[in-house]
Amino acid sequence: RRCYQVGLVMSRSYAEVDVTQLTNIDDIKAAAAWLECEEARITQELDGVLDRQTHLDTQVGSLHMQLSNLQTAHKDAQKLAGTMSHTCDLAEKVSSKVRLLDLAKSRVQEAMKRVDDVLDLRSCVEGVQTAMEREDYEQSAAHIHRYLTLDENVLKETAVDAAEGSGIGGAFALLRDAEKRLKQIVTEKFDSAVKAVDDSGVERFLKIFPLLNLHFEGLDKFSAYLRTQISVSANAHLREALQVTGDRAGVVYADTLTLLFEDIAKLVEKHQPLVETFYGPGKMLPLVKALQVECDAQVVKTVAQFKEERHIEKKINDIRASFSPKTVSKLEPRELDILLSEMTMCFSRAELYMRFLRRRVGSDLDILAQEDELTDTLAIVEKLIQDSQTSHTMQELTGYYIMMEEYFMRESVMKAVRMDENVESVHGGYTSSMVDDVFFIVQKSVRRTISSGSVDGVCAMLNHATTLLVDDYRGVLQGSLKGGFPTGSIDLSGMLQGKLQMPASEAAAAKRAYLVTLNNIESSTENIRKLKEDFEFEASKLASQGAVQAKAKVDTCLADLLAAASSYKALLSSGLSELSTTAVVPQLKPMVDGFLSVNHNITDDEFAHYEAQDPFVQQLITGLQSLLDTFKGVLSPSNYDTLVSLMADALTSQIERVVLKSSFNQLGGLQFDKELRSLIAYLSNITQWTVRDKFAKLTQMATILNLERVAEILEYWGPKSGLLTWRLTPSEVRRILALRVDFRREDIDRLKL
Repeated sequence: RRCYQVGLVMSRSYAEVDVTQLTNIDDIKAAAAWLECEEARITQELDGVLDRQTHLDTQVGSLHMQLSNLQTAHKDAQKLAGTMSHTCDLAEKVSSKVRLLDLAKSRVQEAMKRVDDVLDLRSCVEGVQTAMEREDYEQSAAHIHRYLTLDENVLKETAVDAAEGSGIGGAFALLRDAEKRLKQIVTEKFDSAVKAVDDSGVERFLKIFPLLNLHFEGLDKFSAYLRTQISVSANAHLREALQVTGDRAGVVYADTLTLLFEDIAKLVEKHQPLVETFYGPGKMLPLVKALQVECDAQVVKTVAQFKEERHIEKKINDIRASFSPKTVSKLEPRELDILLSEMTMCFSRAELYMRFLRRRVGSDLDILAQEDELTDTLAIVEKLIQDSQTSHTMQELTGYYIMMEEYFMRESVMKAVRMDENVESVHGGYTSSMVDDVFFIVQKSVRRTISSGSVDGVCAMLNHATTLLVDDYRGVLQGSLKGGFPTGSIDLSGMLQGKLQMPASEAAAAKRAYLVTLNNIESSTENIRKLKEDFEFEASKLASQGAVQAKAKVDTCLADLLAAASSYKALLSSGLSELSTTAVVPQLKPMVDGFLSVNHNITDDEFAHYEAQDPFVQQLITGLQSLLDTFKGVLSPSNYDTLVSLMADALTSQIERVVLKSSFNQLGGLQFDKELRSLIAYLSNITQWTVRDKFAKLTQMATILNLERVAEILEYWGPKSGLLTWRLTPSEVRRILALRVDFRREDIDRLKL
């Protein structure tokens, strides 16, 4: 450590100093100390080197042993490098020869192709002349088609006698002349076949056009021919429509459009294989475009005659005028029924036709390999259909239809309301005829619209139906409840016979109308749910044919329709509450007050007497039965059960009131428990709903009044209550215990609840 410290201090001062020049004793001592430390350090390093000598000797010996292996590896590596170099040179030589062979092969193939082309050219010259003489135009066209694939310049370079008349140049000249003559002949023959309405001739020469590279000319002429056929057929159908009588007279224009669409579909279906085979994939689109132009013209003509014959404009004006309060007479809805059916048939046939075009043209385009071209073409097809005059005409007609259908539905519903009469429901109780009539009309109108295949039309009619049910029809029902249930005595015995009879007093008639209205509301709520399910099933087929957006639109409209049921439920709840408050609750108080006149601080003899002849509950049950019998035969089972439930709520409150005004001993508490059980059993028998939970608080009160001692309540309270949920608060428990005349107040106050 000392040497280390000295070394640190002196290393810089004496490392390069000549000790022979030192004259100061201190410097000499310091230098000596530094030299001693340096000596010790060097000695230590030498000792370390000597210690590693054995290890170094071992490593050196190992290196000497590996030298022979390294020499062998070096020789092997040199040999491998030579082999690889030789292989590389050989491969290069082989590949160069292969390239030469490929070049020779390609030149041979090119030469053979030129020879074949020359032979084909001569064959075409000879064959086209012979075929033209025999009027074998198909064979002539085949030779011309082969000639059109030949490269004239290349063949001229190949031929030695290019300048000679009988050489390559002359052959091409002859074939060009033959091509010109054949195009003229095919065009004339095709036109002659069209004039003669010779389908076989038209098809024969239609197949020749693409061989002459006249694809679009052939399709243009063929589409013109088909358009002529469509026009002739459509005009004939339209003339026949004016002479139709009988059952089909009401839908004759729908039949006319159906025949038009069927004729076009048959032509497309018949000739699509021919066009795809001879003209190639994707060529149906220009043909369909041409046919659609004729279809548009015929649809516009047919719809114009339909509007004139069916007086559409006049009916629309009458409907618009009906909204004016000054209108005296209105258009009879029945006059629109057959007309609306005919219009929906027109829409459905047009929608079916458009789906047919999408499917047929789409199947033709599926053959195309390029996906981007397919997508663009399909967009063109969709645009063609949407921008067609057929689509626009149907949209215009749909607007008229929606207005007339909404008028038919609304006026028919209001007529059903005006012709309303009470009928006995198959489910029990009484309803009025307008309920079934209204929902039959709504179902008929919406179903008819769904059959049209128009998603927008369906959504419009669903919205109109929802508005009609929520505003107009519900307003009629709400108006019947607006005055509330009439007070006074109730005498509806006539309703309990086989049919409804008009009561003597207006009050009885008003009471009957109120009860029937409640049944109407309950039945209407259920009918809305059924309508939604029915429309959802029918519209699912319609939505499955369109896009996801179409299904979302229909689902939204159906959700709005179902939401209308909530307003009916709220109206029904309000009406039943009014009935309970007005006609039931006031009758309960005098019945329940009889409890106060019955002594419940009784002896064993009195308890036995009560058991033989009950002084309260049987009279109460008799009174309740008499009160409920008034409504049972009139209200629907569901409304009757709801009324019983509301009465049970009011009854429990009244019984709680009188119990808290009474006093009991243990036998009196037992008597009260028996009375309560009898009452619960009675109410459970007369309704499908459970009423025991409504009497839970009273049942717990009876349990407390049956205790033998005050402290026994602790066996039922708190942690020992088990699954029992107490409806009573601690203060209420003490208050009920205080009703027992045999319990001391001090014991009750000492309870820790």
